[in-house]
Amino acid sequence: MSELKPVDLSKYESVIGLEVHAQMLTKSKAYCADAYTYGEEANTQVSPISLGHPGTLPKHNKQVIINAIKMGLACNCKVAEHQYYARKNYFYADLPKGYQITQDKTPICVAGNIGIRMKDGSERNIGITRIHMEEDAGKSMHDQDVYHSLIDLNRAGVPLIEIVSEPDIRSGEEAYQYLNEIRKLVRYLDICDGNMEEGSLRCDANISVMLKGSKEFGTKVEVKNMNSMRNVQRAIDFEIERQVRALENGEKLVMETRTFDALKNRTITMRTKEGAADYRYFPEPDLPPLHINEIFIEQVKEQMPELPSALFEKFTKVIGLSEYDAQVLTENRELAEYFEAMLKHTPNAKAAANWLMVSVKGYLNEQAIEIRDFVLQPAKITEIIDLIDSGKISNSAASQRLFPAMIEEHHLSALQLAEKLNLLQESNSDELNKWIADALAKYPEKVAEYKAGKKSLTGLFMGEVMKFSKGKADPKMANQLLVEALEKA
Repeated sequence: MSELKPVDLSKYESVIGLEVHAQMLTKSKAYCADAYTYGEEANTQVSPISLGHPGTLPKHNKQVIINAIKMGLACNCKVAEHQYYARKNYFYADLPKGYQITQDKTPICVAGNIGIRMKDGSERNIGITRIHMEEDAGKSMHDQDVYHSLIDLNRAGVPLIEIVSEPDIRSGEEAYQYLNEIRKLVRYLDICDGNMEEGSLRCDANISVMLKGSKEFGTKVEVKNMNSMRNVQRAIDFEIERQVRALENGEKLVMETRTFDALKNRTITMRTKEGAADYRYFPEPDLPPLHINEIFIEQVKEQMPELPSALFEKFTKVIGLSEYDAQVLTENRELAEYFEAMLKHTPNAKAAANWLMVSVKGYLNEQAIEIRDFVLQPAKITEIIDLIDSGKISNSAASQRLFPAMIEEHHLSALQLAEKLNLLQESNSDELNKWIADALAKYPEKVAEYKAGKKSLTGLFMGEVMKFSKGKADPKMANQLLVEALEKA
């Protein structure tokens, strides 16, 4: 098969909207008391209600409502005062009731936005059309039996919120950054674990292309089944090129649903796209209308943590960190909270950030653990920083020897361990001058070269001083005394 010729994408503009489903972290399902835990044995977390048996009735889950309001507030949305539930009717083998309880005309949150930051530092606002509550379907499994598809209904009835963006996204990279912000928010709010590989965060992309300057959107194509943020970006990039290629070849695009084949990096037709009329929405008769007042919204707001955008502003504009450092530290709520706890014990914010991003994160990655499981409290790391800032220990000795030792013996203070390991720097001038004399005596010809003007040899002598002192010499004081000794030699 011959390779496809490149197409000129510069004449076209892509228009992308994302529909993100976030599975709520609640003890029970959306409209009944069934528990749900990912990975449990198939069809063990069901009941007559979630299976849709005749005569069973759903009921509101207050925590789902709270979670949806939290996300709406985090996305700068308006929370609707009066809401009604609806039935979305369609037949899938894993949808036991034959309909999904959702919100149609009255979503819980509307008209918001999320700010994204691109790799080049530029920023954009992506509009949020709506956030609504609904329930999940079960799961069809096609890889368990050679001849049959099997159905696991554990997930049926699990609470979701769907976050629908405006068609404001213009590239796969923007979609990636937007989805990353969504994941950050749901994790900060502790309403969803954000694990796309487990299906608790799922994304469908609506993609069209049009000639630049056109006022009319092109034919929209939906792409489903993308199980990572990187695959979302790859699928969108492929689909943009596919659509442009088709238009350049004079083909007519059709409204359809496609799936993404990650192995072959391409999208494949699944079915022609359903319209809203195909779902036959009508009001849910078994759930009473929901009324939310300002007092309840304020109570929810008080439960919310400081969000990553606010922390980013604080870390850059108040504390003075670089944008890169702030971006890394706000990627994870627990990391940001650990950093803020460190700042209660040290004024050296840059050193605290460096230790957290390099030594601590390096150890966490190596051990495959989260910071919540890290044995050293923030104050312990700042003890190390204080020893370095006071000149009692070198940075290299602190990172290479003291830090690993503290993990093993975290009941001891940094000073106690530094003394135990003989890491405290020597600032006694008599001792330093002895090591300097030994260094000069080792290379008399280099001393002559230094005297002749080769001042760069200072580094050679400092290296010897550190060797003779076994790393204990105070570098700043030793360098000062070394220069004096060389000038007098």
